[in-house]
Amino acid sequence: MISFCSQVVIMRDYHHPNIVDMYDSFLVGDELWVVMEFLEGGALTDIVVNQGSSRMDENQIATVCKACLKALSFLHSNGVIHRDIKSDSILLSQDGKVKLSDFGFCAQVTQELPKRKSLVGTPYWMAPEVISRLPYGPEVDIWSLGIMVIEMIDGEPPFFNEPPLQAMRRIRDMPPPKLKNPKRVSPRLQGFLDMMLVREPSQRATAFELLQHAFLRGADKPTCLIPMMKSFRHSPC
Repeated sequence: MISFCSQVVIMRDYHHPNIVDMYDSFLVGDELWVVMEFLEGGALTDIVVNQGSSRMDENQIATVCKACLKALSFLHSNGVIHRDIKSDSILLSQDGKVKLSDFGFCAQVTQELPKRKSLVGTPYWMAPEVISRLPYGPEVDIWSLGIMVIEMIDGEPPFFNEPPLQAMRRIRDMPPPKLKNPKRVSPRLQGFLDMMLVREPSQRATAFELLQHAFLRGADKPTCLIPMMKSFRHSPC
């Protein structure tokens, strides 16, 4: 119930074009029911895992990243850490608009409580400092977004074929993960990714800084994502 309550508070208080709208909430017995905006396009995961030979191009990846970074820049400027950025948390409208959802793990930071230490999130997307139980701030969302970029390129996050605990140890102890085939992406995309997957949180780019990156000049209108949505809907089960 605690995570749902925090989700309701964040979604009630912070409205942004790239964040899923919450319309109302009700306590039904001991259950919290939340009435949310319906995104017909489903989760970004549906595109990521059903890409096949027709993979997301860099303009589509830039389009998704720009929308996510706008949402994160807004949240971080208001002291909110999402703490569970991954393709499952990104929803798409029928016309390709990209919106951030799933605020069950979000946390508020303030001047009195500028850092968090809770071990929360989804293992393969967690930043090293979260796994190490070190104090952390909004930088953890930037690392997770970097992992999500790898998802969009490789079809899955690093270490996805390993048990969660083993993957977490690798993330904690090893250098930042790399793409399976770095030559497949442009220098701009690789440079963009390198600014997110930095072990030292203070050296990681902020959402605002990343919004200025040259890679995002390739971002297109949301409608560029529609062909990918149509593709996974017609793919065989």
